[in-house]
Amino acid sequence: MRGSTLARAGLRNAALRSGEWTACRRSFVSSALPFQQSNSIRGQNHQRIHPQRHIQRRWQATTAQAVLETAVQDPSALSQEAIVDNLDPKEAARLDKVRNIGIAAHIDSGKTTATERVLFYTGRIKDIHEVRGRDAVGAKMDSMELEREKGITIQSAATFCDWIKKQPDPVTGEMKDEKFHINLIDTPGHIDFTIEVERALRVLDGAVMILCAVSGVQSQTVTVDRQMRRYNIPRISFVNKMDRAGANPWKAVEGINQKLRIPAAAVQVPIGVEDEFKGVVDLIRMKALISEGDRGEIIREAEVPADIREFAQEKRRLLIETLADVDEEIANAFLEERTPSPLEIKAAIRRATIGLKFTPVLMGSALADKSVQPMLDAVCDFLPNPAEVENLALDRRRAEKPVKLVSYNSLPFVGLAFKLEESNFGQLTYIRVYQGSLKKGQYVTNARTGQKVKIPRIVRMHSNEMEEITEISAGEICAVFGVDCASGDTFAESGLGYSMTSMFVPDPVISLSIKPKQTKDTPNFSKAMARFQREDPTFRVHVDNESSESIISGMGELHLSIYVERMRREYNVEVVTGQPQVAYRETIQQHVLFDHLLRKQTGGAGDYARVTGYLEPTGQLGANKFEQQIIGGTISEKYLLACDKGFQASCIAGPMLGHKVLGCSMVINDGATHMTDSSELAFKNATQQAFRKAFMAAEPQVLEPLMKTVVTAPNEFQGNIVGLLNKRNAVINDTETGPEDFTLQADCSLNAMFGFSSQLRAASQGKGEFTMEFSHYAPAPGQLQKELVAKFQKEREARNRK
Repeated sequence: MRGSTLARAGLRNAALRSGEWTACRRSFVSSALPFQQSNSIRGQNHQRIHPQRHIQRRWQATTAQAVLETAVQDPSALSQEAIVDNLDPKEAARLDKVRNIGIAAHIDSGKTTATERVLFYTGRIKDIHEVRGRDAVGAKMDSMELEREKGITIQSAATFCDWIKKQPDPVTGEMKDEKFHINLIDTPGHIDFTIEVERALRVLDGAVMILCAVSGVQSQTVTVDRQMRRYNIPRISFVNKMDRAGANPWKAVEGINQKLRIPAAAVQVPIGVEDEFKGVVDLIRMKALISEGDRGEIIREAEVPADIREFAQEKRRLLIETLADVDEEIANAFLEERTPSPLEIKAAIRRATIGLKFTPVLMGSALADKSVQPMLDAVCDFLPNPAEVENLALDRRRAEKPVKLVSYNSLPFVGLAFKLEESNFGQLTYIRVYQGSLKKGQYVTNARTGQKVKIPRIVRMHSNEMEEITEISAGEICAVFGVDCASGDTFAESGLGYSMTSMFVPDPVISLSIKPKQTKDTPNFSKAMARFQREDPTFRVHVDNESSESIISGMGELHLSIYVERMRREYNVEVVTGQPQVAYRETIQQHVLFDHLLRKQTGGAGDYARVTGYLEPTGQLGANKFEQQIIGGTISEKYLLACDKGFQASCIAGPMLGHKVLGCSMVINDGATHMTDSSELAFKNATQQAFRKAFMAAEPQVLEPLMKTVVTAPNEFQGNIVGLLNKRNAVINDTETGPEDFTLQADCSLNAMFGFSSQLRAASQGKGEFTMEFSHYAPAPGQLQKELVAKFQKEREARNRK
């Protein structure tokens, strides 16, 4: 019997690889029937159980196992269609109604306002509150006090809701209500908080990209588009603010096609514009959708108004033409000169959107409560469910070969922790479940640490509110308490050995020195630093070895100022910030002779040491060099070792500024000792004193770090950016000009680059980006050298007075 079962499993695996899946399923079910019937009769009580139920359970388990085996052995042979086709019917029905989406856009495009309307129309909230908290409440998704004050989203916020959508019955064709479950993440628009968008898109299956009807495609829209492409996220586009003066949705549609370079076409046209905006025309069904009611909660369906009917038909033809370029079935209908049916158009939009070949464009005004519900219908119609998205993990047991994750509940659990938050109950970890299910009390293994952890509590998040649950299924998003981990960790059932790639983390571009105002606040200061680093991978802290300052780095000045403010509010720690101390260097330019005698007589043995030689530059700004050329043993070996130590100690803190010395060579060729007063310490001190005197006589020079700076921006801003760099005395080494962007490479002083991030954004309308890395040391300008030396001497005098 076991042999026949294995043979059937082998048959199914072969069918998976050859693509003959449906036929295999039929043969498997028919062959399993007598086996199942013979085993279902174990007594009178068991005869009541329908044998078909046993068949289904066994078929489900074997199907899941066969799919899992193919996913592990040959993931490229397992298509998403095969995964969907072989889902348990009950599981397929559940996943078909699940959508994991994010809302992303440029700053102030109306993301949080749109999310507020989505929550209101789906019944998750009873009242609508606006951004900035003018009514002392604020938008639901902006739960942080700072967000409500500043009117910006700082942290991505997760929620879930159910949307009732009218769907045609596949058999009768009648319209009936279908409930869709939507997991929604509202993301920040400011580039300083770009990591929140990165980690949200890493775990989502689709996105709504919001554009302003007046401004169209803006700088951060381009950044969001780049992030969506990085994670292969299908998107629908929603042109918001249709009620504003100067609204022009066709500018946004053209911008998506031209600037973002993704085929796009409107699936709606507006009825009225600016103040007269009333609703939209659905181009697929050619019906007018009018928003009515106090809060636009009623969508009335009507005939297309006569004054825009011809315009709507023209845009419908354009939609079909655009689809014909990206979808084969519509292309065939187009070549046959046949008009596709509404169902064919809808199916083609869904295929092309999921295939990342097309984005449908919808229109509305969230603030005016108009045409948000059709956008929700489009989310359900055009964006994929979790089973339709390919997700890969790496199998560490097989040299990190890729493995396709399958969204079946019956398979072993695999999930990704994508966001951490500190709450009143401890660390809150957001997890996306990719495979299997997660139950309260279950043990899972952290792939990074190998540690086995218990899941004590599972919740669903609604902004800052929680709803406790006992189990979460494949394809869903949840949060867990009591799990110590880092952002980007993979959790899997013990023995699975899977690890998922984490999100992309950009490098910080700006740094500040920071310290608590009062020493007593140091413990809270340290706690805040540790927490913020754990929550935000782009916020980094290190201690500068030379200046002993704590340096915080981040994505922009706003990013760091938010953390400084949070420290004050949440930890009651006042801090002092400033530019970090630049790591200057000191060197010499001349050959100088020295002959130094240290003689100090006290009660008892004194100090006596004489060193003679010369100090000179090594010729290149590299390591320092000590050499002895003693002839006749005037200085013994042990004293010469002490001289070497004195030279190396002097090079750590130079005489000019107290910074390290580079490119200096010291040669000792003569000296004298005393039988009782000479010692190693005396020769070490004599060498240091001789070094200081000779160094100051050898035309000393301050060196500053030059940074290799790479700036990328659109061509139209090239003049502005070159002007910015010239003001900073940068040396431009290379410029590459492309069709749209240019890349400029320059060497620029680190001291001059403070504040460059903000000025670059202002000069390029937020579209410019830059990176910096250390290049080499070069002489600082003469005026800067004088200022630095004067400042150092003043500080030293102040210390001596104390």
